[in-house]
Amino acid sequence: MAASLEELEQRLSHLRTELRGAVRARDKAETARIRRALREAEAAWEDALKSEAGPDDEALLTEPPAPQASAATGAPRRKERPAHGSIPVREQVHQALTLLGAPASPKLISSTYEAFFTESLVATKLASLRRDEERSFSAQGYARPYYICAALTHDRLVPARGLLALSTWPVERRIIGPLSPRTDFLTHAVGTAEQIQRLTTAGHPAPDAAWRLLRRFALTIPGAYDAAAPEPDPARVIAAAHAEAAVHQQEDNQQRQAAAQRARTQLADGQQLFGAAPMRDALRDAGGTLS
Repeated sequence: MAASLEELEQRLSHLRTELRGAVRARDKAETARIRRALREAEAAWEDALKSEAGPDDEALLTEPPAPQASAATGAPRRKERPAHGSIPVREQVHQALTLLGAPASPKLISSTYEAFFTESLVATKLASLRRDEERSFSAQGYARPYYICAALTHDRLVPARGLLALSTWPVERRIIGPLSPRTDFLTHAVGTAEQIQRLTTAGHPAPDAAWRLLRRFALTIPGAYDAAAPEPDPARVIAAAHAEAAVHQQEDNQQRQAAAQRARTQLADGQQLFGAAPMRDALRDAGGTLS
Protein backbone atom coordinates (compact mmCIF):
# COMPACT_ATOMS: atom_id res chain seq x y z
CA MET A 1 0.00 0.00 0.00
CA ALA A 2 1.38 3.42 -0.96
CA ALA A 3 2.36 5.72 1.87
CA SER A 4 0.14 8.72 2.61
CA LEU A 5 1.30 12.32 2.31
CA GLU A 6 1.48 12.57 6.09
CA GLU A 7 3.62 9.42 6.34
CA LEU A 8 5.92 10.66 3.59
CA GLU A 9 6.28 14.06 5.25
CA GLN A 10 7.21 12.33 8.51
CA ARG A 11 9.75 10.22 6.64
CA LEU A 12 11.22 13.32 4.98
CA SER A 13 11.57 15.01 8.35
CA HIS A 14 13.21 11.90 9.83
CA LEU A 15 15.62 11.54 6.91
CA ARG A 16 16.65 15.19 7.12
CA THR A 17 17.43 14.74 10.81
CA GLU A 18 19.47 11.63 10.02
CA LEU A 19 21.28 13.48 7.23
CA ARG A 20 22.35 16.29 9.54
CA GLY A 21 23.75 13.70 11.94
CA ALA A 22 25.63 11.86 9.20
CA VAL A 23 27.10 15.11 7.86
CA ARG A 24 28.24 16.16 11.34
CA ALA A 25 29.80 12.72 11.81
CA ARG A 26 31.56 13.05 8.42
CA ASP A 27 30.22 9.62 7.44
CA LYS A 28 30.33 9.83 3.65
CA ALA A 29 28.79 6.41 2.98
CA GLU A 30 25.86 7.02 5.33
CA THR A 31 25.41 10.55 3.98
CA ALA A 32 25.22 9.22 0.41
CA ARG A 33 22.72 6.51 1.44
CA ILE A 34 20.46 8.97 3.23
CA ARG A 35 20.62 11.45 0.37
CA ARG A 36 19.45 8.75 -2.05
CA ALA A 37 16.62 7.81 0.30
CA LEU A 38 15.72 11.48 0.67
CA ARG A 39 15.48 11.99 -3.08
CA GLU A 40 13.30 8.88 -3.41
CA ALA A 41 11.04 10.12 -0.62
CA GLU A 42 10.79 13.58 -2.23
CA ALA A 43 9.78 12.01 -5.54
CA ALA A 44 7.21 9.82 -3.77
CA TRP A 45 5.85 12.90 -1.96
CA GLU A 46 5.31 14.70 -5.28
CA ASP A 47 3.60 11.63 -6.77
CA ALA A 48 1.37 11.30 -3.70
CA LEU A 49 0.45 14.97 -3.89
CA LYS A 50 -0.65 14.55 -7.52
CA SER A 51 -2.59 11.38 -6.67
CA GLU A 52 -4.37 13.01 -3.75
CA ALA A 53 -5.35 15.98 -5.90
CA GLY A 54 -7.10 13.72 -8.42
CA PRO A 55 -7.70 14.41 -12.12
CA ASP A 56 -10.20 17.20 -11.55
CA ASP A 57 -7.96 19.09 -9.13
CA GLU A 58 -4.94 18.55 -11.37
CA ALA A 59 -6.85 20.23 -14.17
CA LEU A 60 -7.33 23.23 -11.88
CA LEU A 61 -3.54 23.46 -11.56
CA THR A 62 -2.92 23.29 -15.29
CA GLU A 63 -5.98 24.80 -16.92
CA PRO A 64 -6.25 28.56 -17.30
CA PRO A 65 -9.58 29.90 -16.08
CA ALA A 66 -12.37 30.30 -18.58
CA PRO A 67 -12.14 33.68 -20.35
CA GLN A 68 -14.50 36.31 -18.99
CA ALA A 69 -15.93 39.07 -21.13
CA SER A 70 -14.90 42.62 -20.40
CA ALA A 71 -17.90 44.75 -19.55
CA ALA A 72 -16.52 47.57 -21.67
CA THR A 73 -15.41 45.75 -24.80
CA GLY A 74 -16.85 42.25 -24.65
CA ALA A 75 -13.35 40.90 -25.34
CA PRO A 76 -12.06 37.93 -23.35
CA ARG A 77 -9.85 38.88 -20.47
CA ARG A 78 -7.66 36.90 -18.12
CA LYS A 79 -9.03 36.11 -14.71
CA GLU A 80 -6.97 37.79 -12.01
CA ARG A 81 -6.18 36.06 -8.73
CA PRO A 82 -6.46 38.27 -5.61
CA ALA A 83 -3.08 39.51 -4.44
CA HIS A 84 -3.42 37.77 -1.06
CA GLY A 85 -3.90 34.42 -2.81
CA SER A 86 -0.97 34.73 -5.17
CA ILE A 87 1.22 31.67 -5.62
CA PRO A 88 4.78 32.23 -4.34
CA VAL A 89 7.32 32.74 -7.10
CA ARG A 90 9.31 29.64 -6.12
CA GLU A 91 6.17 27.50 -6.52
CA GLN A 92 5.47 29.05 -9.90
CA VAL A 93 8.99 28.23 -11.01
CA HIS A 94 8.65 24.68 -9.64
CA GLN A 95 5.49 24.11 -11.66
CA ALA A 96 7.01 25.46 -14.87
CA LEU A 97 10.24 23.48 -14.49
CA THR A 98 8.32 20.30 -13.69
CA LEU A 99 6.40 20.75 -16.93
CA LEU A 100 9.52 21.52 -18.99
CA GLY A 101 11.51 18.65 -17.49
CA ALA A 102 15.00 20.16 -17.86
CA PRO A 103 16.97 23.24 -16.75
CA ALA A 104 15.62 26.41 -18.30
CA SER A 105 16.16 30.15 -18.47
CA PRO A 106 14.01 32.61 -16.49
CA LYS A 107 12.48 33.86 -19.76
CA LEU A 108 11.37 30.37 -20.82
CA ILE A 109 10.15 29.56 -17.31
CA SER A 110 8.07 32.74 -17.34
CA SER A 111 6.68 32.08 -20.83
CA THR A 112 5.77 28.50 -19.91
CA TYR A 113 4.07 29.42 -16.67
CA GLU A 114 2.04 32.18 -18.27
CA ALA A 115 1.08 29.86 -21.15
CA PHE A 116 -0.45 27.18 -18.93
CA PHE A 117 -1.23 28.59 -15.51
CA THR A 118 -3.45 31.26 -14.01
CA GLU A 119 -1.02 34.01 -13.07
CA SER A 120 1.73 35.99 -14.69
CA LEU A 121 5.34 35.32 -13.73
CA VAL A 122 7.69 38.24 -14.23
CA ALA A 123 11.09 36.92 -15.28
CA THR A 124 12.92 39.67 -13.38
CA LYS A 125 11.55 38.27 -10.12
CA LEU A 126 13.72 35.21 -10.68
CA ALA A 127 17.00 37.15 -10.58
CA SER A 128 17.59 36.66 -6.86
CA LEU A 129 15.56 33.48 -6.37
CA ARG A 130 18.46 31.02 -6.66
CA ARG A 131 20.54 33.02 -4.17
CA ASP A 132 17.61 33.10 -1.74
CA GLU A 133 17.20 29.34 -2.10
CA GLU A 134 20.91 28.78 -1.51
CA ARG A 135 20.80 30.86 1.68
CA SER A 136 17.78 28.88 2.87
CA PHE A 137 19.51 25.57 2.18
CA SER A 138 22.69 26.73 3.93
CA ALA A 139 20.67 27.68 7.00
CA GLN A 140 18.24 24.76 7.16
CA GLY A 141 19.58 21.93 5.00
CA TYR A 142 16.86 19.75 3.48
CA ALA A 143 14.04 21.50 5.34
CA ARG A 144 11.96 21.98 2.17
CA PRO A 145 10.60 19.30 -0.17
CA TYR A 146 12.44 20.98 -3.04
CA TYR A 147 14.74 23.90 -3.84
CA ILE A 148 15.10 25.99 -6.97
CA CYS A 149 18.77 25.42 -7.66
CA ALA A 150 21.40 25.71 -10.37
CA ALA A 151 22.27 23.78 -13.46
CA LEU A 152 25.99 22.98 -13.35
CA THR A 153 28.61 23.26 -16.07
CA HIS A 154 30.09 19.88 -16.97
CA ASP A 155 33.72 21.02 -16.80
CA ARG A 156 33.98 23.31 -13.76
CA LEU A 157 30.82 22.28 -11.88
CA VAL A 158 29.95 25.95 -11.33
CA PRO A 159 26.45 27.39 -11.86
CA ALA A 160 25.54 27.48 -15.54
CA ARG A 161 24.77 31.09 -16.35
CA GLY A 162 21.07 31.91 -16.55
CA LEU A 163 19.68 28.39 -15.98
CA LEU A 164 17.51 27.18 -13.11
CA ALA A 165 16.78 23.59 -12.10
CA LEU A 166 15.07 21.55 -9.36
CA SER A 167 16.86 19.95 -6.43
CA THR A 168 14.72 16.81 -6.79
CA TRP A 169 16.33 16.07 -10.15
CA PRO A 170 19.44 13.86 -10.08
CA VAL A 171 22.75 15.62 -10.67
CA GLU A 172 22.99 14.16 -14.20
CA ARG A 173 19.82 15.94 -15.17
CA ARG A 174 21.21 19.28 -13.97
CA ILE A 175 24.58 19.03 -15.73
CA ILE A 176 25.05 21.15 -18.84
CA GLY A 177 27.53 19.67 -21.33
CA PRO A 178 28.32 20.72 -24.91
CA LEU A 179 25.25 18.91 -26.29
CA SER A 180 22.92 19.56 -23.36
CA PRO A 181 21.38 22.87 -24.55
CA ARG A 182 19.96 21.10 -27.60
CA THR A 183 18.85 17.95 -25.80
CA ASP A 184 17.24 20.05 -23.07
CA PHE A 185 15.50 22.13 -25.76
CA LEU A 186 14.03 18.91 -27.15
CA THR A 187 12.97 17.87 -23.64
CA HIS A 188 11.23 21.24 -23.23
CA ALA A 189 9.38 20.68 -26.51
CA VAL A 190 8.22 17.23 -25.43
CA GLY A 191 7.06 18.52 -22.02
CA THR A 192 5.07 21.33 -23.65
CA ALA A 193 3.45 18.98 -26.19
CA GLU A 194 2.58 16.44 -23.51
CA GLN A 195 0.93 19.10 -21.35
CA ILE A 196 -1.23 20.18 -24.29
CA GLN A 197 -2.15 16.55 -24.85
CA ARG A 198 -3.13 16.15 -21.19
CA LEU A 199 -5.36 19.21 -21.32
CA THR A 200 -6.98 18.05 -24.56
CA THR A 201 -7.58 14.54 -23.21
CA ALA A 202 -9.20 16.04 -20.10
CA GLY A 203 -11.52 18.10 -22.31
CA HIS A 204 -9.82 21.43 -21.60
CA PRO A 205 -8.66 23.29 -24.70
CA ALA A 206 -5.10 24.52 -24.43
CA PRO A 207 -4.78 28.33 -24.35
CA ASP A 208 -3.46 30.18 -27.39
CA ALA A 209 -0.24 31.02 -25.56
CA ALA A 210 0.48 27.32 -25.11
CA TRP A 211 0.06 26.69 -28.84
CA ARG A 212 2.35 29.62 -29.61
CA LEU A 213 4.97 28.18 -27.28
CA LEU A 214 4.71 24.77 -28.94
CA ARG A 215 4.99 26.37 -32.37
CA ARG A 216 8.24 28.09 -31.36
CA PHE A 217 9.69 24.71 -30.44
CA ALA A 218 8.34 22.91 -33.48
CA LEU A 219 9.71 25.39 -36.00
CA THR A 220 13.31 24.45 -35.12
CA ILE A 221 12.87 20.66 -34.91
CA PRO A 222 13.13 18.82 -38.26
CA GLY A 223 9.86 17.16 -39.19
CA ALA A 224 7.92 18.61 -36.26
CA TYR A 225 5.93 21.29 -38.04
CA ASP A 226 3.46 21.16 -40.89
CA ALA A 227 3.07 24.68 -42.27
CA ALA A 228 -0.30 23.74 -43.76
CA ALA A 229 -1.77 22.85 -40.35
CA PRO A 230 -3.37 25.60 -38.24
CA GLU A 231 -1.51 24.42 -35.13
CA PRO A 232 1.39 22.03 -34.51
CA ASP A 233 0.41 18.41 -33.87
CA PRO A 234 1.66 17.59 -30.33
CA ALA A 235 2.18 13.92 -31.21
CA ARG A 236 4.21 14.88 -34.25
CA VAL A 237 6.34 17.28 -32.22
CA ILE A 238 7.01 14.59 -29.61
CA ALA A 239 7.99 12.03 -32.24
CA ALA A 240 10.28 14.46 -34.06
CA ALA A 241 11.90 15.62 -30.83
CA HIS A 242 12.57 12.04 -29.75
CA ALA A 243 14.01 11.23 -33.17
CA GLU A 244 16.48 14.11 -33.01
CA ALA A 245 17.32 13.49 -29.35
CA ALA A 246 18.34 9.92 -30.18
CA VAL A 247 21.17 11.34 -32.30
CA HIS A 248 22.70 13.24 -29.37
CA GLN A 249 21.49 11.26 -26.36
CA GLN A 250 24.27 8.72 -25.87
CA GLU A 251 27.15 11.20 -26.01
CA ASP A 252 25.29 13.78 -23.95
CA ASN A 253 24.42 11.19 -21.30
CA GLN A 254 28.03 10.04 -21.07
CA GLN A 255 29.25 13.59 -20.56
CA ARG A 256 26.60 14.30 -17.95
CA GLN A 257 27.21 11.07 -16.05
CA ALA A 258 30.97 11.61 -15.94
CA ALA A 259 30.50 15.15 -14.62
CA ALA A 260 27.84 14.00 -12.14
CA GLN A 261 30.23 11.38 -10.76
CA ARG A 262 32.87 14.07 -10.22
CA ALA A 263 30.30 16.30 -8.55
CA ARG A 264 29.29 13.56 -6.10
CA THR A 265 32.92 12.86 -5.30
CA GLN A 266 34.23 16.43 -5.08
CA LEU A 267 31.32 18.61 -3.93
CA ALA A 268 29.43 18.96 -0.69
CA ASP A 269 25.64 18.69 -0.70
CA GLY A 270 25.04 22.41 -1.10
CA GLN A 271 27.59 22.66 -3.90
CA GLN A 272 25.93 19.79 -5.76
CA LEU A 273 22.74 21.88 -5.78
CA PHE A 274 24.13 25.38 -6.24
CA GLY A 275 27.54 24.78 -7.77
CA ALA A 276 31.13 25.15 -6.68
CA ALA A 277 32.21 28.73 -6.06
CA PRO A 278 33.49 30.32 -9.28
CA MET A 279 37.18 31.29 -9.17
CA ARG A 280 36.34 34.99 -8.96
CA ASP A 281 34.21 34.44 -5.86
CA ALA A 282 36.83 32.17 -4.29
CA LEU A 283 39.54 34.79 -4.79
CA ARG A 284 37.31 37.55 -3.49
CA ASP A 285 36.48 35.56 -0.35
CA ALA A 286 40.20 34.90 0.13
CA GLY A 287 41.01 38.57 -0.31
CA GLY A 288 42.78 38.05 -3.66
CA THR A 289 42.30 39.64 -7.06
CA LEU A 290 42.17 38.55 -10.65
CA SER A 291 44.81 39.89 -12.97
